[in-house]
Amino acid sequence: MSPEALSSLIHEIVHSLAESGDAGHLTPDQVPDASAMSVMRPKDRAHGDWASNVALQLGKKAGLVPRQFAESVAERLRGDSGISSVEIAGPGFINITLNAASAAAVVDTISEQGESYGLNDHLKGKTLNLEFVSANPTGPIHIGGVRWAAVGDSMARVLQANGAKVVREYYFNDHGTQIDRFAKSLVASAHNEETPEDGYKGSYIGEIAQRVIEEAQAEGVDILALPRIAGEDGEGDSEQREEFRKRAVPMMFSEIQQSMKDFRVPFDVWFHENSLYEDGEVDRAIAQLREKGNIYEKDGATWLASTKFGDDKDRVIIKSDGHAAYFAADLAYYLNKRHRAKDPCDVAIYMLGADHHGYIGRMMAMCAAFGDKPGENMQILIGQLVNVMKDGEAVRMSKRAGNVVTIDDLVEAIGVDAARYSLARSDYNQSIDIDLALLASHTNENPVYYVQYAHARSANVDRNAAAAGITAEGADLSLLETQADSELLAQIALYPGVVTAAGDLREPHRIAHYLEDLAGKYHKWYAAERVVPMEMTPAQSRAAESDSAREDAQIAKNPSPARASARLRLNDAAQRVIASGLSLLGVTAPEKM
Repeated sequence: MSPEALSSLIHEIVHSLAESGDAGHLTPDQVPDASAMSVMRPKDRAHGDWASNVALQLGKKAGLVPRQFAESVAERLRGDSGISSVEIAGPGFINITLNAASAAAVVDTISEQGESYGLNDHLKGKTLNLEFVSANPTGPIHIGGVRWAAVGDSMARVLQANGAKVVREYYFNDHGTQIDRFAKSLVASAHNEETPEDGYKGSYIGEIAQRVIEEAQAEGVDILALPRIAGEDGEGDSEQREEFRKRAVPMMFSEIQQSMKDFRVPFDVWFHENSLYEDGEVDRAIAQLREKGNIYEKDGATWLASTKFGDDKDRVIIKSDGHAAYFAADLAYYLNKRHRAKDPCDVAIYMLGADHHGYIGRMMAMCAAFGDKPGENMQILIGQLVNVMKDGEAVRMSKRAGNVVTIDDLVEAIGVDAARYSLARSDYNQSIDIDLALLASHTNENPVYYVQYAHARSANVDRNAAAAGITAEGADLSLLETQADSELLAQIALYPGVVTAAGDLREPHRIAHYLEDLAGKYHKWYAAERVVPMEMTPAQSRAAESDSAREDAQIAKNPSPARASARLRLNDAAQRVIASGLSLLGVTAPEKM
């Protein structure tokens, strides 16, 4: 019996008690949904397999002492054939112990559902636009963007596992001053001049500049001979700089796209900021807000009355010189996401960097100004910084970018699996240190190795069982009755609830934490319970303190064919769940290590 099945059973019991008038003043319409009657795994296993606090939740509303309410629920629980015992503890906790067959039923569920085990459809019908990474096309993706790549793709996978349609989107900031600075830096490098004070440094600038020159040459264009007119800002507007911009930006786009592909992060939409201006979407967004009475003119500029919606000040949309402020593109982009012809979103989720806290107020005000619900139609997640460490020292120098660690640096150092797992396993609201030496090691202290090794170990059990002629066919799962069996069974039964919570709370790191707990339970089970029989040595037999201990050891190390078959089924169920969880993080599940 799974935690979800127990929650449903408790819900049915409470609802029945309310209908029959045996739940005090509680009426059927006051009974919460089954999802609100969650059961949990007790910290002390002596208290049973699962525990419920439903009596503490509803006792006051029913006008009953919680223990009295708990006893009414417990009495009916005891009548269920899958439950071995029910006890009331403390102020009204209900502790439930399942019988072996009921506890092991999750193995059958996993076998029947296959790869769909743990998945659900409670977000079905919802389209979520998930925008993440969105680094400027002016250089390689640095470590902050790499974190969002790992977290964002894992987030998308988890939301899809909950039934949502997810549109993965990358927003290219290809309009504005950063592109001007990029082009100026390229021109300076092409002429062997010092990088402009506000320019971009790193060997990649020289690489891109040389590629631009060679591409232009192949097309018969001598780019360095084009007019170069100096302006107050150094390079100034010129044919030469424009030619560098026109050729270099697509090169940088292509490089970023390849890096994402190599990092196993697919995108459905590569959106260009510049298109918002070229297609007139900025003007349309302003016009719509004007119709709603949320735009006004002042001091020659056009303003959004964002203080009407909780912002700390109104925001300039069109400056007095006629140029659009950066926020104008934000308006148009949000409206585009919500109402585009293909896959308009119900929820626009923005995954922004640590320096964007100040944007939340204005973005939510913008959402409300369009008539949408902040926090519902628009959600903003802020990621914190990443420190890359090696031998106790911060790693700052990149081979190409000069002063930051890039996606290619990280992958070269530890590989895609370790990079993705290490960045996705921590709450993105917290700054993290990642240790390159640890993540490159093959030790149990390395979390990704620890989880992947559990999967590889379970695959090896399958190979050994096949060689020994052991099959899982017709296994009697009621024989999974040891403490190690119980711990592993309970852990794999928790998986569906973890997937649901990870999606609803937008916290994919919950999957990694769950996998590490599951790997720990599996490794302990593997050490305690054999699938392929192993004869005890005389020394092991003598070490047992009693006949009972010797018998237990024999069962553990030299199981009967029936018990070995049941254990093989449990091994395979754990293996499938580990593989599923790793897949949600975009990490491979190796069969050998």
